[in-house]
Formats: sequence, C-alpha cells, structure tokens
Amino acid sequence: MKAAALLEAPRAAPLLAVADLHTSLADPALTSMTLLNEVTGNYPDAVSFAAGRPFEGHYRTEALHRHLRRFTRYLEQERGLGEEQVRRALFQYGPTKGIINELIVRQLEVDEGIPADPDAVLVTTGCQEAMVLLLRALRRDERDVVLAAAPTYVGFTGAARLTETAVHLVPEGPGGLDPDDVARSITRARADGLHPRACYVIPDFANPGGSRMSLDDRRRLLRVAEEQDILLIEDNPYSMFHDGQGRLPTLKSLDTAGRVVYIGSYSKTAYPGARIGYVVADQPVTQGGFFADQLAKLKSMFTLNTSALAQAAIGGLLLEHGCSMERACAREAAVYRRNLRTLLDGLAARFPQGGGSGVSWNVPTGGLFAVVTVPFTADEEALEESARRFGVLWTPMYHFYAGTGGLRQLRLSYSVLTAQDIDVGLDRLAALVEARSGRS
Repeated sequence: MKAAALLEAPRAAPLLAVADLHTSLADPALTSMTLLNEVTGNYPDAVSFAAGRPFEGHYRTEALHRHLRRFTRYLEQERGLGEEQVRRALFQYGPTKGIINELIVRQLEVDEGIPADPDAVLVTTGCQEAMVLLLRALRRDERDVVLAAAPTYVGFTGAARLTETAVHLVPEGPGGLDPDDVARSITRARADGLHPRACYVIPDFANPGGSRMSLDDRRRLLRVAEEQDILLIEDNPYSMFHDGQGRLPTLKSLDTAGRVVYIGSYSKTAYPGARIGYVVADQPVTQGGFFADQLAKLKSMFTLNTSALAQAAIGGLLLEHGCSMERACAREAAVYRRNLRTLLDGLAARFPQGGGSGVSWNVPTGGLFAVVTVPFTADEEALEESARRFGVLWTPMYHFYAGTGGLRQLRLSYSVLTAQDIDVGLDRLAALVEARSGRS
C-alpha cells in the first residue's frame, strides 16, 4: 500500500540546475561516450563499428582464477611473503603506487626496451585516471595549457575539461603530429602569454585517426620538447597491433633528456574489466623523489589505491607470458590484422576510386580504427538514422575535433567484429551513403 502510494505521488521539482554545476558537464567530450552507449543499447541488432573494445573471443573465466593463483605464488616465492602477508596484500587497502610495479617494469623492458625504476611507476585505474592526475598536477593556473593532435582521443579532452586545463589542438596529418607544427603552436601560445606544459601524443595508430609517426618524426618531436622545455605525454595502447612488420621504438625508449611521461594500459592488450593502467613519471623533482611521487599524492586523495585484486589478475597474466604483452595478445593482434584487411578491401569494393561516391578513407597499418570521409554531415541525427533504418553504427568524428572539424567523417572500429560482420556492416553503410547523398 505504502509503495503504491509512493509511486502515485507527484515528483518533486528538480533541486539542481545543470547551469549551476561544473561547466564540464555540458561539454560534448563528456557526453559522446554516453551517447554511443545509448544508441548501441537502443539498437542491439545493429552491426557496430562504434565501440573501440578489444576482441572478446579468447576470454575465459577460468583464466582469471589461474592468473590469481599465479600471482599468489609470485608473492610467496619471489617476494617471500607469508600466508598472512599474502592475504593482506590481496584483500586490504594497498600501497597507493601499486603492487605490480616490478612486473610492469619487467614488461616495459621486455616489450619496449624501456628501463624503468619501480618507484617511478604509479598503477592507476585505467589510463584515464593517469590523464586526470597528470593534468591536475601540471595545471597551476589559467595560463597553463597542453597541446594535443586534432583529432584526438575524447578521453583526454574530457580529462582536460574536468581539470579546467585548456587544450590547444595541432592539426594531425597522415603521419601523425608534425614536430614543426608543435613548435609553432608552442611559440604562438607563449606569444599570447600562455604557458605550454605538455603535449599529448599517441605515436602508434592513434585513436581516432589511426596515424603512425615515423621514427624520424619521433626523434624530431623529442628535440622540440627539449628545446621548448615541455613534457611529452606518450599514450601507447595500440602499438602491439601492428601489421606484422614490427613496432617502432616508443618515444620513452628514445628519450635521453627525461622529457617523456609514459602512460600505458592493459585494457586493450589484456581486458578492460580489470581497469589497470599505469604511468611512468621518472622526472626528478626539486623536493626529492620522482614526479610519480607527486602524482601518488593526488591519487591518495582521489581513488586511494588501485584494486589489488585487479592488479593481481593482470600480474598473473604478465607472469604467465614471461612479462611480455606482445606474446600475451598475439592472437588478438592477428584478428585485428585480418579485420583491417577485410575492412579496407570491403571499402574499396563498395566505393571504387573514381566511382563518384564521394567516399574516401585513410589506410592505417595497425591499431583498431579507420576514418571514412562521406558526402553528408555525419552527426547524431545521421547516426540515429543509420542505426534505425540501416542497422549499422559508427562514431561521429567531430567529437574528436572539439568542434573544430570532422563533420563529414566517421570512425570505424573493427576490433570486435567477425569478417562476416564487417561485410554486412559495410553493405549497410553503403546503403546509408546512397540514401543520404545529396541530402546533406
């Protein structure tokens, strides 16, 4: 009776207005991911090129138990912990910096040739937390700005909005960021009385554009960072997913001047459910210790520590594969190579060059994403029609430009699809293009 009465009671007037909350809540960067989740939920039978999730076909529940057992043995045998200490390490609050730092250091040496001190590593709740912590630490006042590519990952621009850090966008070409453009952007910012602190860069198969920086440009960007006295925030989620021709050195492995803060994640190479990322911040600070120690102070007031159980699962996976994520995700990398070939061949078959479709695309050599240019405005209205009438989802690219471009581009992610899904999805995309051509 009481429950029924409550259901019938009129709703109270809203107590809060969005205009009275932080301005970031109205920013498109914070709503784009929610929008895609809603559209996906509303059209579950649509072929989705939208989400950049890793391939799920090799996930096994038993592997979690195996990895936890393997990490427990590591604590006992390599770390020399007793039974009570092992229980405490897994079940209690843990060190703010993390409990798998040593294993991350091993992995960086094995896979990337990066020498790192475990004390300079901070384990985070995904790399998204690492971005927030870095931006919070670097922003002292409104004059501090950071640079990033246009287009760039919306998670970074969203983190910048949360920390009230201005982002100056540098146009990205097929080869990623041009170091000369970065230097010019820094000069212009300083002429305007601003203080550029860092440049965010994804050198390998960037999300969303799929670009890859050449070795020469990587070295040039490091020289710019040293000459201009800024940091480089290197984000490296996709380098393992190359075309089979091998990987280029990371900026961090090439850095001899301490200019690179390196952030990584096991969301794409292992599984995102663990939410384990990390930051290597080995820059010394005047009061002693590493930059990572300062970030740890912020984390202690933000999330306190990263889940020990989640770290243990990733730690066990690392140990099982000799601390090489390239070995651990080799099967997934093969899937992505196959899917990329299927996608590019499928686009060429449906939109032949010179055929007058108005459709073009980039040709990435790895990663999880490709960008398609279309002859209509690729906005939310077009996406909703695409899902409802044609059963295919994609991501509007203008979200990645912070409103400065990309209105006739869409991002296609091919990571979770089968070859058959890709073919069906491209057929549906072709039907959408035909229907909307001339209308936008």
